[in-house]
Amino acid sequence: MEEKQFSGILNGAVPGEPVKKDENSRRGNWGNQIEFVLTSVGYAVGLGNVWRFPYLCYRNGGGAFMFPYFIMLVFCGIPLFFLELSFGQFTSLGCLGVWKVSPMFKGVGYGMMVVSTYIGIYYNVVICIAFYYFFMSMTNLLPWTYCNNPWNTPDCAGVVGTPRANATFANVSAVVSGVTEIVNRTKRTSPSEEYWRNYVLNVSDGIGDFGEVRLPILGCLAVSWVVVFLCLIRGVKSSGKVVYFTATFPYVVLTILFIRGITLEGAVSGIKYYLTPQWEKILDAKVWGDAASQIFYSLGCAWGGLITMASYNKFHNNCFRDSIIISVTNCGTSVYAGFVIFSILGFMANHLGVDVSEVADHGPGLAFVAYPEALTLLPISPLWSLLFFFMLILLGLGTQFCLLETLVTAVVDEIGTDWIIKNKTYVTLGVAVIGFLLGVPLTTRAGIYWLLLMDNYAASFSLVVISCIMCICIMYVYGHKKYFKDVEMMLGFPPPVFFRICWRFVFLIQFFPPESGFSISLNQIFFLFSYKPITYNDYVYPSWSLVIGFFMALSSVICIPIYALFKIAVSEGSTFLERLKNSVKPDPTWGPALQEHRKGRYATTGPESVEVCPLKEDLKNEGTAMWSSSLGDVRLTALLFTGSL
Repeated sequence: MEEKQFSGILNGAVPGEPVKKDENSRRGNWGNQIEFVLTSVGYAVGLGNVWRFPYLCYRNGGGAFMFPYFIMLVFCGIPLFFLELSFGQFTSLGCLGVWKVSPMFKGVGYGMMVVSTYIGIYYNVVICIAFYYFFMSMTNLLPWTYCNNPWNTPDCAGVVGTPRANATFANVSAVVSGVTEIVNRTKRTSPSEEYWRNYVLNVSDGIGDFGEVRLPILGCLAVSWVVVFLCLIRGVKSSGKVVYFTATFPYVVLTILFIRGITLEGAVSGIKYYLTPQWEKILDAKVWGDAASQIFYSLGCAWGGLITMASYNKFHNNCFRDSIIISVTNCGTSVYAGFVIFSILGFMANHLGVDVSEVADHGPGLAFVAYPEALTLLPISPLWSLLFFFMLILLGLGTQFCLLETLVTAVVDEIGTDWIIKNKTYVTLGVAVIGFLLGVPLTTRAGIYWLLLMDNYAASFSLVVISCIMCICIMYVYGHKKYFKDVEMMLGFPPPVFFRICWRFVFLIQFFPPESGFSISLNQIFFLFSYKPITYNDYVYPSWSLVIGFFMALSSVICIPIYALFKIAVSEGSTFLERLKNSVKPDPTWGPALQEHRKGRYATTGPESVEVCPLKEDLKNEGTAMWSSSLGDVRLTALLFTGSL
């Protein structure tokens, strides 16, 4: 009876619970594969698909931008997506635990955690602002429709005229004259922009002038974190149910807005402006840099979230199929969202008699200024505003769920005791509270400056560095042949040849490009993209703030060499070379989590089986003998990695 109980624990079962076939009962799995796909779609499809991709597309050559975008998707996005999914699924561990494959590279996992922390902090602030606009849309008249509010300035000029007590057909002349005045101005200040800048944010004069906390935004930030916590209170078991709604309903809203948008006058001109190719821009390196940055940022590669989500899959799940479905869905959503956005902006440009470029914007400017202003022109504008901001909330929450789960899973896997696993809810609560407190400075009057600084620098060129080093570790330190066999053992077929080539050579070429006048590495493109000083409207960021931004970008990358030096220093060996070799050897517990999947070179015989899940405290002494008898064989197996160095 005791032996059976001990065997059950080795197979991942919590004492007292039945052991299920291919089910990691101790750590947990997705309820079904649809939950994983929807969660990953929700993670990849976020605010950037709506407020960043359409703008990048029209700014970088319209339809011509699609060419470098899909090139980056095929050669970088999908292969890296598949690599991260297979990496996490094979070991059933988060972004820290997976580096048992080569402990010296665990700093890559810490770098992923740093990136996820930065993004999780400011991403929820954006969600909370969407919450605020959602609540403010519950009215008969949107508050950013007219210029007769206390926060408006004399320069304000609306697009729907001036409100009158008894509106009649005569008001049309007032509207026309108002539009004429707007067109004749060299620079128009819209009521939506002044509502956003002067009322919602009450923006200060600079990034160093924090001012007071905006209490309505702070309250919405608390609401946002509470919603995220409640949806993750039981880990993937609860979030997997929530995503049935949060991952699918945004498509319903997008479709409603698209149908409404294309029926408006001027919508076709907006869509043409969005898609008309400017082929001469293809040769511009920055266009390729924007394409690369959008692929990495949108898919969530190198954030740690993909590894974490895949770690809750069952061992034999077809993650290759999932990577294709999720990546294509994500990029297709970006293109689809462009039609939705530019159909409405085309209508607004037609209404004002100006070019689409004069009303197009990106980032917060699109989500909280340009698009809301366009919605004021529609009948029943509060309804469309509610739908739009509800969609933004759901898009943001889908990403935020995975960012928080990434950090929680990393902490739980790293500690690994039964108590921490059973009380994972407290870890989730702790991470949520810390995230809320770190987000408070972003709710001050200078919050928008810091939010944009983090958005530009926290996840920039560091994503490429992290991705390339991950590929180097798996393909060249651990060994590509070993990893291909691992994937084949897990999926039943080896990785396709195209993915093997991309994993082994494409990323290496990007990191160490051949010295040619015609070659530009992806890493160099990212440097070019990130090095451009950022601005907010007419405000130019001071040099000291840009230094902080670069330190944010470097803080995730610096984890890699720091931890590598630490690991080498504490590894066994009398010389540096010996310690280096020992530090890159796979951990004895590297491999599939469940004993039933440990076959081939991972297989052991008899009761001396090694399980990656830590044993209960009260069974440690009982298991010491088994560990001692098998450790030597496992270390011999691990030494095979040297053939790939």
